[in-house]
Formats: sequence, C-alpha cells, structure tokens
Amino acid sequence: MKKVEATGKSVEEAVRKSLVTLGVSEDRVKVTVLEQPSKGLFGLIGAKEARVQLELLPDGVDHAVAFLQEVTDAMHSTVEIERDESAGEVLINLSGANLGMLIGRRGQTLDALQYLANIVANRHSDRHLRIVLDAEQFRKRRRETLEALSDRMALRAAKSRKDVVLEPMSASERKIIHAKLQGHPNVRTYSQGDEPNRCVVIAIK
Repeated sequence: MKKVEATGKSVEEAVRKSLVTLGVSEDRVKVTVLEQPSKGLFGLIGAKEARVQLELLPDGVDHAVAFLQEVTDAMHSTVEIERDESAGEVLINLSGANLGMLIGRRGQTLDALQYLANIVANRHSDRHLRIVLDAEQFRKRRRETLEALSDRMALRAAKSRKDVVLEPMSASERKIIHAKLQGHPNVRTYSQGDEPNRCVVIAIK
C-alpha cells in the first residue's frame, strides 16, 4: 500500500501534512511515528522536527480490485485494472488482450464478476459502494446496440400492429430497453417471464 512521510513541529502537524498529501481522512491510514520532536539545546541547537510515516489502508474498492486481479490471474488473463470514483459510483475498467472470456456471452460473465466485486467491496466498507465493472467500453457499446434494437423493434411492432417479444435479458439490459422506449407514441414496454428467462415485450398502445 501507498506510504508517505512528513515532518512537522509536532506529530499532529506532520500527520496533517501527510493526510493532505494522501487526500484522505485519518481513519484511512496507519500512523507510525518515526521520530519525536525535540527542542534541542536552548531551544535552538540540535532541534529536530517530528517525522511520521502514514500508510494508506485498503478500503472496499481496494479489496474489490485485488479480488478481480486474483480472478483474472487465475484465468491466465493479463489485464490492467483502472478505477474511477465519481458521481456516487465506482467504475472499474479492465483493459488488455483477449477480454472476450471475461465479458462472456452478452456480458454475462462481466455481470457475474461485477456482482461478486460489489459483495467483496461492501464487505470491507462502512458505507455502501456501487461498483460498475466494464471492459474496454463493452457496456457503452452494448447500450448503443440495445437502444438501436429498441428502435427497430418498436418500428416493427408499430407497422405490424403486433407485439414483439425480445430475447431474455438481464435486469440491467431490460432497463435500457424500457428507458429508451418510455414515452414512445406508438408502443409501451413491460417485462414477462421468470429469471433467467425474463424478457421485454414491446406492445402496441
């Protein structure tokens, strides 16, 4: 884990400097006092500042990344794992060669890994974490594919005046279809069936 050292007139000042450098609160670090401050002779000669070392402790996301690294290593897949924490969620992106095995059919393996990564992260966190796992922008490309499919199938339903039943999809993919066609002038959508065979129906209004 990342370690930083800092000095200050007091241990508290040195710790504050280190926390600023790391950009975290004190509950995220382990503090080791390397040297206590001393005033020296007459308060001048031989005076020494306090010196501390702060070690950044792993949080839930760190544990999730470590879990994913172990899984990809076990699958003999060489990947780079990047994380981006913003907008209330954590995006973890996998990049490298031969990612097809990690993505799986229609992203099913990626979804399974995302589910497990969320379990690992929240087991080691005192706040709720939402992790989105992606691989070389697969989710963006899949969303675009599903939105295009929604438009085509809505047009088919409107022309034929018959309901269109799509293939079974995960809950997250069904949500994309519903959102895309929400407010459509000619069709409405609903889900039917039981998991894992639950699917979206595009019905005539």
